[in-house]
Amino acid sequence: MAPLVHAAQATGIATLALDSPGNRNALSADLVAELRTALATAAADPAVRAVVLTHTGNTFCAGADLKSPCDPADFLALLRAIAELPKPVVARVTGHVRAGGLGLLGVCDIAAAGPRSSYAFTETHLGLAPAVISMPLLPRLDPRAAARYFLTAEAFDAAEAARIGLLTLHGEDVEAALEPVLAGLRKASPQGLAATKALTSAAVREALTRDGSRLTELSAGLFASDEAREGITARFERREPSWSL
Repeated sequence: MAPLVHAAQATGIATLALDSPGNRNALSADLVAELRTALATAAADPAVRAVVLTHTGNTFCAGADLKSPCDPADFLALLRAIAELPKPVVARVTGHVRAGGLGLLGVCDIAAAGPRSSYAFTETHLGLAPAVISMPLLPRLDPRAAARYFLTAEAFDAAEAARIGLLTLHGEDVEAALEPVLAGLRKASPQGLAATKALTSAAVREALTRDGSRLTELSAGLFASDEAREGITARFERREPSWSL
C-alpha cells in the first residue's frame, strides 16, 4: 500500500504531507499510525529544527474516517505526540479542514493558511461532539466563538479562523507568509526551541493529560450511539438525519 504520509527534509525543516486523497486525508487508523511514526523520526533527528505538517489535494483533513475510524485513544496519542514534540510543529493549510482535522490543526504550535481554506466543526450534525479535539482547541480559541462554531457546525473562512485564534496567520500566498516564521525557527537553538515550546504549549498538554481518558471514553460512546449511527448513515446516503428540523 502506498504511504499515507510523505516526509521530506530541507535546511532544518521536516515536511510531513498527508496524502490520502481517497478519503480526503481522513483520520484512519493507518494514517494516524504513519503520522505518529513520522513525528517520532523527526523528533529523533538532530538535523531537524522544526516540522511542517501539510497536505496534498484540496483538504487538509476531513476528520475521522467514518468508514474506518481510528481508536479515539490512538488519536489522543497523536495529539499528545505533537504537543510534546521537543520541536515546533507548523501547520500549512491550503484547503478544507473539518471536525477532527481541526484538532490536528489546533495542536500545532503555529498554523498558517491560504485564502481558499475553510473550516467547520461538523460533529453535532452527525450526532457527535468535538470531544477529544476540544483539549487542544479550547485553550487557544475565543470562548464565544468556540461555543458558536462547536454547536452550530457553521463553516468559516481563514480570516475568521485567525480572528478566533485557530490560525496564527493567513495570506494570499501561504508560502510567503511562512518565510519569516521558518527563518526564525532555523536561527533558533534546539534547546531554546524545546524549552520555549514547553512554555507555550503547557495549557494544551495539561488538558490532554487531565481530560484525555474521560474525553476519549465520551467520544467512543458517542460513536457507538443510535444518534451517531443515524447521523453517519444520513451523511453517506446524502440525506438529512431524522432529527433535523
